[in-house]
Amino acid sequence: MLAHSSVSAHQRFAVTTLLFMTCCLSTPAFAAPQAPATATGVVFLDQNQNGQRDSGEPGLPGVRVSNGREVVACNQQGQYELPVDDDTILFVIKPSGYRTAIDALNIPRGYYIHKPAGSPKLDFPGVAPTGPLPKSVDFPLYESPEPTAFDVIFFGDPQPRNQQEIDFIAHDVVEELVDADAAFGVTLGDILFDDLSLFDNFNRALSHIGVPWYNVIGNHDINYASENDELSDETYERVYGPPYFSFDFGPVHFIAVDDIHWMRDGQKKLYRTGLSEDQLTFIENDLKHVPQDRLVVAMMHIPLVKSTPWIEPRRERLLRILETREHCISLAGHTHHHEHVLMNTADGWKGSRPHHHIINVTVCGAWWSGKPDEQGIPHTMCADGTPNGYTIMHFDGQKYLLDYKAARRDKREQIRITAPESVPLADAATAEFRANAFNAIPGALVQYRVAGGPWLEMTKTENETDPVFQKLFDEEKQLGDKVPWRKLASPMVCPHLWKAPLGTVAGTGNLLIEVKVTNPNGQILEGQRTIRVD
Repeated sequence: MLAHSSVSAHQRFAVTTLLFMTCCLSTPAFAAPQAPATATGVVFLDQNQNGQRDSGEPGLPGVRVSNGREVVACNQQGQYELPVDDDTILFVIKPSGYRTAIDALNIPRGYYIHKPAGSPKLDFPGVAPTGPLPKSVDFPLYESPEPTAFDVIFFGDPQPRNQQEIDFIAHDVVEELVDADAAFGVTLGDILFDDLSLFDNFNRALSHIGVPWYNVIGNHDINYASENDELSDETYERVYGPPYFSFDFGPVHFIAVDDIHWMRDGQKKLYRTGLSEDQLTFIENDLKHVPQDRLVVAMMHIPLVKSTPWIEPRRERLLRILETREHCISLAGHTHHHEHVLMNTADGWKGSRPHHHIINVTVCGAWWSGKPDEQGIPHTMCADGTPNGYTIMHFDGQKYLLDYKAARRDKREQIRITAPESVPLADAATAEFRANAFNAIPGALVQYRVAGGPWLEMTKTENETDPVFQKLFDEEKQLGDKVPWRKLASPMVCPHLWKAPLGTVAGTGNLLIEVKVTNPNGQILEGQRTIRVD
């Protein structure tokens, strides 16, 4: 099923080297801007998979190419033409049924960086001088059948600050995903935690999953030494290429969004949530080529809701663009909890139907915090009580379904029921329990039954934290400054917590509590817990 399975790591590396050898030849030096130029090239079918166009290899008409603003379709010979300046990344918008070059670490490489003078000197190295614009900037593609139904792995915020935490990632989530039956994976930003020298080690760890892996930029993936937003992505660009881009897979169109705006406010440098005007223009131009019957999936780091304040006019323009789509969803990370949001007019969404926005669970949970287990990995529960982990999205045409997966736990662990270990028979009728349904969608029907009795509806809590996380936090707080591990985050109000009384029971003994969540899309989540009645 995997698009690159017939190509060896050596071949993929050779393709990458041929495409980008001009980018890594010398120490970066920054020079004065040069006059705008015009890039020309060919998108072609690389039949012998050597990364360069040989005699007889046909151009591919209709394939789209972008400079990060304009989007053009290749002519009948596979040729394109685009304006470039001295800080441009040209990239092919991968069409369905093809793959781009993929390197030895499974990173797609369908782009060319044009920075004649390279990146300025920053804390972490950017792009080396690429020299003059080549006469022809060509992009090889490879035939790769893509099914209508496929799976995608989504990681929110792996965010390792050192090699030890990269090892946590390898043991906590990578090992169980080796040879995953997925089309590709995506990290939704905060790939790292400020130390950009770790990109290569991180990529090596994830490469064992064995599928192509795309990356969205996060606020901890930028070069803080930069004075402005335009130069903050230089290290990311050296490692991954364009900070925003799009591609097709099967019948679905994916857009990776850079919503991190680095800026100076007086003496202070900080980030805000915002998109450049060029990026907004790119998204607008990109979607002009996407039929309305295609599902569009926008992938970003900072959520469209419940996040750092947006640069509001740009948020408005993004929402207005996405509202033009009949079928559109979006995913983000950043807030270190898991939640489905159905955006409506209160959130600034003016579309005819609510917009499904998913705040994805994080790989690092609450920043690799909490007491380590027997393998030395912190439990790092998210502040809403969701265990750290990842999601798998199942796509089938316009349909989609998101499955949550807790790290190193059974995939059936979808609901945590918190109840007393035992209750006196006299108190059973009013004794309450809680159910944290990690992947519940707004409008879900949450039911319970005790000892095989009738199904009854649970009540959504208001302004409550997850009781398990709250207990861990309170216990840790009692240790004061003597905590020998990274402290937990402060508990947050859990958006997917329900409660119910145990109710009348026939007598003493061990009883089984069952909870069933039926999401509006028909997805069913289940959980069980026993309780003793004395």
